[in-house]
Order: sequence, then C-alpha cells, then structure tokens
Amino acid sequence: METIQKHEAWNKGKLVGQKPPLKPKDIWAIRIHLQNVHAVRDLAMFNLAIDSKLRGCDLVSLRVRDICHGAQILSRAMVIQRKTQRPVQFELTEPTRSAVAAWIEKAHLRGGDQYLFPSRVKCSPHISTRQYARIVHHWAAAAGLDSSIYGTHSMRRTKATLIYKRTKNLRVVQLLLGHTKLESTVRYLGIEVDDALEISEQTEI
Repeated sequence: METIQKHEAWNKGKLVGQKPPLKPKDIWAIRIHLQNVHAVRDLAMFNLAIDSKLRGCDLVSLRVRDICHGAQILSRAMVIQRKTQRPVQFELTEPTRSAVAAWIEKAHLRGGDQYLFPSRVKCSPHISTRQYARIVHHWAAAAGLDSSIYGTHSMRRTKATLIYKRTKNLRVVQLLLGHTKLESTVRYLGIEVDDALEISEQTEI
C-alpha cells in the first residue's frame, strides 16, 4: 500500500501578491530612524533604493564606479539591468548623494570596481538579495508598518508610484522602471485599481 505524502503549500501562512509602495510619511519615518541610530550603510542603501527604482539584484550588485566619477557622486547614473539586459537611468537626489558619500567614506571604498554594499560573508562579494529583503523588513518594522506585507519591490515601486500619481504619465514611469512593455508598467503599478479607488473617494454620496 502506497503512502501518500502531503506537502504543504510554499505560501501557506504567507501573504503573497504585489508589495505595496511606501507612503511619503513612511519614507521619512525610516530615514529619521536610520539617522537616529547612525546606520550609515542602511541610510545610503535606503535612499539609493528609492531613487534608483532598481530591482534588488541590481541594487546589491552596484559598484562604486556605477554612481561615482572619481571622488564625485554622480547626479545621474545608468546601469544595465540583469533581467532585461537593457540600460536604465536614474537620478540621485542631494540627500542620496550625501548619504552615499558618507557610506563610501566610512567603508573606505576607494576602488571603482569595489561593490558599493560588500558582504561580510567571504563567499559572497556583495550582500545577497535575501539579506537585502531582510533589511527591508527591518526598515518597515522601524516605521511601525506590518513588515510581512512589504518587500524589496515596495522599494522599487515607491518613487515610480509617486511619479505616476503626480504626472499621470505612464510612458515616463515605463522608462524609469526599464520595462520593455507599457502593459508591464500598468500591471506593476496596479493603476486600474488605484484610479478606481481615487475616483470613488472623490464621488460624493
């Protein structure tokens, strides 16, 4: 008689689906927390994640040369995405440049080929995407959020969502995210749902 083994679903007890973006108040709560605890690396990583809108795999593999020219932090950078092999540009705001400069100084990252966020584990040259995901959960918890519903894609979606709400320009957001198809941007932002909620909130009953 055969014994039937029952395997639990991988997502049992877990929340799955799109990770929500951070709200402006959450961004400032996390920044203030990181500044108060003098988390120089995390502040640089957080600001850079928001500004760059990069996937986790691209963020953790950034090298110093990607955002620096000599000793100067670039105001605009461009990297090749691992998933699509297509270039994507992003702007580094002044707070991000200051945070990154402070981290480079503290970590003594002088060589252009050095990874911006090196790992303490010998077998890995830079922090892993899994470690980055754990860090994001800590950031969300520090802001008083339910960390189980936020992830690395929350970081990627945050500024893109804010830009779309401000401009309603899908093409711009598509370019900033490095999507090859406009449909991908629509699905990624969940625009139909967001717009429906916005309209319903403006409708008086």
